[in-house]
Amino acid sequence: MAEYCTYEKYVLKKKLETLKNKSVKSAELISLYVPSDKQISDVIKHLKEEHEQASNIISKLASNNVREALDSLLAKLRSLNKIPENGIVYFAGVVDTGANRTGMVNEVLIPPEPVVHYIYHCDSVFYLEPIEEMLRECGTYGLILLDLREASVGMLVGKQIEAIKHLHSTVPGKQRKGGQSAHRFEQLRRIAIHDFYKRIGDAASEAFLELEPSDLKGILIGGHSPTKEEFYEGEFLHYELQKKVLGLFDTGYTDESGFSELINEAEDTLQGIDLIKQKKDMDIFFKEIATESGKVSYGEDNVRANLEIKAVDVLLLSEELRAERVSLMCRVCGYENRRTRIWKTGEAVPTIGNCPECGSALEVTDLIDIVGEFSELADKGNARIAFISTDFDEGSQFMIAFGGIAAILRYSTGM
Repeated sequence: MAEYCTYEKYVLKKKLETLKNKSVKSAELISLYVPSDKQISDVIKHLKEEHEQASNIISKLASNNVREALDSLLAKLRSLNKIPENGIVYFAGVVDTGANRTGMVNEVLIPPEPVVHYIYHCDSVFYLEPIEEMLRECGTYGLILLDLREASVGMLVGKQIEAIKHLHSTVPGKQRKGGQSAHRFEQLRRIAIHDFYKRIGDAASEAFLELEPSDLKGILIGGHSPTKEEFYEGEFLHYELQKKVLGLFDTGYTDESGFSELINEAEDTLQGIDLIKQKKDMDIFFKEIATESGKVSYGEDNVRANLEIKAVDVLLLSEELRAERVSLMCRVCGYENRRTRIWKTGEAVPTIGNCPECGSALEVTDLIDIVGEFSELADKGNARIAFISTDFDEGSQFMIAFGGIAAILRYSTGM
């Protein structure tokens, strides 16, 4: 899914958000997933059959809407010479566009991964789950932290850390109680340690063996020495999990707060995953701010200016950022304006409101997606584009404090 790591992934997510907000009262919205090995003629035949069946829908309006959506799909399929390698996905249906008007949604997507099954789905909402699953961050890493007092089991899923289980040990301290021989005390202590290691291995099996083997990319073990080495070398993990251990790392904490420390310690091992790359970019960004080097820029206008003079080395954009520059005009009094509207994933797109001069409805005469605009400028200036998740502290701070738009510069430009 490498080709969907940056701007293409952003575009696809934005389209899905728009489609998710579309709904009607009855089953009129059609979602069509076509795998590459499906014959176009077979799909057309099926849609024609559905077209005939639509005449049996009791509601005349719903019947007309379904047939209109099917006509739209049939027209697109007839103009298709070949189904793409990953298949093709269509969404069609008549929806409310506001002001008592309706319009046809007619979206065509090339999915980031192959469509496996042919799906025809007609409902009051679009069926988006297969594509959403494709966009889910691939790769899960098992996390185990332990010392002789406690242990924690968790997972790194994409860029999200998930704590699963915390265990407390019954291992006695090294000071034996009176009346016990040193040998007997040490024997009981070793039994308690063995039982604790076994409980940790069982908790890891319960968490990690539920995953598809291909999804579990590896396991990281952290904690104090020699405890973690003894646990690993004693093969308390299931044999399938034992093979997936990527390394053992020293950590100061073995509760849930130690998971981030473990991931940082394993940085070299996890060089390829997005979270590590994003953390590095954020570290550089905040370091340049702290040293007042002038080699950072933030805010829409400043970043655009630096992109235009090709001074940007890394363009930083929050994955949560949704931003558009809209040109507005009032047809009644001639008022014109240009403004940026910004919102977050899951929020409604801000309305444009009415004319401040005469109160009439404003009309959008031009709309530019800022992420798209900045991505094009970055490509022209040979700048790397880094989309930053809000699933870790620095990424969340970047969105809240800096609006999700910034740049690391090649040199100080004073803006």
